[in-house]
Amino acid sequence: MTQSAALSILKTGANVFLTGEPGSGKTHTINEYVAYLRMQGVEPAITASTGIAATHIGGMTIHSWSGIGIKTKLDKYDLDRIASAKHVVKRVGRAKVLIIDEVSMLLAETLSMVDAVCREVKQSLEPFGGIQIILVGDFFQLPPIIKTETTNGFAYHSPAWKRTNLFVCYLTEQYRQDDSNFLALLLAIRRNVFCSNHLRDIETRKIKPQTAPNDAPKLFSHNADVDRVNNGILANLPGKQQVFTMSSQGPTALVLALKKGCLSPETLCLKVGTAVMFTKNNPKEGFVNGTLGFIEGFNKQNNCPIVKMRSGRRIEVKAMNWAMEESGRILARITQLPLRLAWAITIHKSQGMSLDEAVMDLSDVFEFGQGYVALSRVRRLSGLYLIGWNERAFQVHPEVLEKDAEFRELSEQSALAFGKIRQDEMAAMHKRFICSCGGKGKN
Repeated sequence: MTQSAALSILKTGANVFLTGEPGSGKTHTINEYVAYLRMQGVEPAITASTGIAATHIGGMTIHSWSGIGIKTKLDKYDLDRIASAKHVVKRVGRAKVLIIDEVSMLLAETLSMVDAVCREVKQSLEPFGGIQIILVGDFFQLPPIIKTETTNGFAYHSPAWKRTNLFVCYLTEQYRQDDSNFLALLLAIRRNVFCSNHLRDIETRKIKPQTAPNDAPKLFSHNADVDRVNNGILANLPGKQQVFTMSSQGPTALVLALKKGCLSPETLCLKVGTAVMFTKNNPKEGFVNGTLGFIEGFNKQNNCPIVKMRSGRRIEVKAMNWAMEESGRILARITQLPLRLAWAITIHKSQGMSLDEAVMDLSDVFEFGQGYVALSRVRRLSGLYLIGWNERAFQVHPEVLEKDAEFRELSEQSALAFGKIRQDEMAAMHKRFICSCGGKGKN
């Protein structure tokens, strides 16, 4: 399905599961829908399963939004208490559209709890209290952390998922990779048909650690490896170290949530020659999350670092805000340079990034989908440098493999069903939904 077709379905107010391969434009499509809703005077609730994902889309975690916090189950007392909290009643009560990003990392129980809170606050038996629910993600990517044997796993196991009657929109266009052979390799992993021919392509990109390009970021499975590489190289650089400290405003709990989800560190140490990666999207200034460069110097007047990018362009980088907003009101804010050290990063924190090149050590991959996430960050095979890998690196979750075929089929059914609707009828559906949300109904 194309992005435009998915966007048209979203505008009808239908409940949607928006999925697709990495780089297919899921976040772009959601951003387009959010912009459309705001233009019509409707403010959507924008949430994600993790703090990092929430900062990418300018929202808050679904746990914070719904008031469930760290709970793993709700009894009647818990539900009554949460559903009577003023901030939850206000937030959920006025919600017309709820977006949950990175749903692959959300437990089934969590989705059920959110559904219960919405129904209780709205005093409605409809799924999620009648709010338009939009779930976004790709189950081939990193799975939820399962802490107990009684946990139900993936979000699609939740009874709430089944009751919501989601239309599946499976995006099939590709905007990240521009190498057909590499795309075929990634698709082979995704469809569990990775074979000796694909392995031969992988082997052409194997390198020894000492031959890795110095300016390419390194992706590791564990934080300890990332810290060791980044701190070691920075310490060996000559010159004076400049320190940039994060500032914050707002309630402690909300600030902590923002800090947890921010890819820029609380204390950022830089020297001339430091390899850096941008951690926010700002196309107007010429960078996005994952753009690489190095510190060429510091402005003598304001001490702002000057980053020279791969293209040769220079940008004086100023502090930016990560904020938690609700209906246009800022609840909490942190401020830091949109940079982090880029010699190394964890695979987990790379999710959502697009990289021209990367050095990877997939020898310690331990999760289904972890290798796939790492490999799919890179735009083309020539930008991939592999130190090593294990068998799990090219494996996807067998359950997800079966479920994905179902999602593809359901997406085709969605396309057929909405494709039969005349253009004028579709426009009328769009307008009716905006009116039902109390919007302005502009064209």
